[in-house]
Amino acid sequence: MFLMLCTVPAEAVAATGGTGNDVSWPQCNKSLPNGQAFGIVGVNKGLANTTNPCLDWELSWAASSTGGTGQPKVALYVNTANPGSAGSWWPTSNTYGGKTVTNPYGKCSSGDFGPACSYMYGYAKAHDDANIRGVSNPGTYTWWLDVETGNSWSADKTANRADLEGMMAYFTSIGATTGLYSTASQWSQIAGTVPASSPLYTVNSWLAGGRSLTAAKRMCSEAPLTGGGKVTLTQYVSGTFDYDYSCI
Repeated sequence: MFLMLCTVPAEAVAATGGTGNDVSWPQCNKSLPNGQAFGIVGVNKGLANTTNPCLDWELSWAASSTGGTGQPKVALYVNTANPGSAGSWWPTSNTYGGKTVTNPYGKCSSGDFGPACSYMYGYAKAHDDANIRGVSNPGTYTWWLDVETGNSWSADKTANRADLEGMMAYFTSIGATTGLYSTASQWSQIAGTVPASSPLYTVNSWLAGGRSLTAAKRMCSEAPLTGGGKVTLTQYVSGTFDYDYSCI
């Protein structure tokens, strides 16, 4: 995540009432917040093609959330990227997971690093997140797409949007909900302005970058990452922890 959780002694990590927390592989086997209203768990280990080794344990922690906000008690987030030739794997067709995928950008073929294969790369990463990382009943979750400049991206913003659309297409196909996590500046660098014709256009936003609960509450009124979306969640730092404030 843009704002990484750190750990402090267990007696100091009670969540602020009505807020949640997000955790992932850096918190493996360490003290986690308690009393959180909701928990958001990272599925990957920092890169889009990896697995959080403590996923099951952290999902159990999230399941202890108290609720009481408009957020589900447990949600997931996944790392995203569009590495092209720099990646360890890149698609060469519109087929993945034994299925030929309807690709709005046309045919993906070997040596193509544009929108068509970017769409398939995103679809493939989402497929893997749902099927090989150890998530049971993946269609029942909200999956937040963690979009940050720290991972590899194409210089082609259309290709990057296609990548994220491919991820959303897979999650939608299994009945799951998709959200977008980023800051306005990082989103602009990676995806640019999302056209109304994109399925990303109406997706809800989770905004990072808050420095306090008060700031996080104000961020609920900021512009969403996409023109047709809504800011439903914001993130802020308190001490050495990331907290999440529900705008709904």
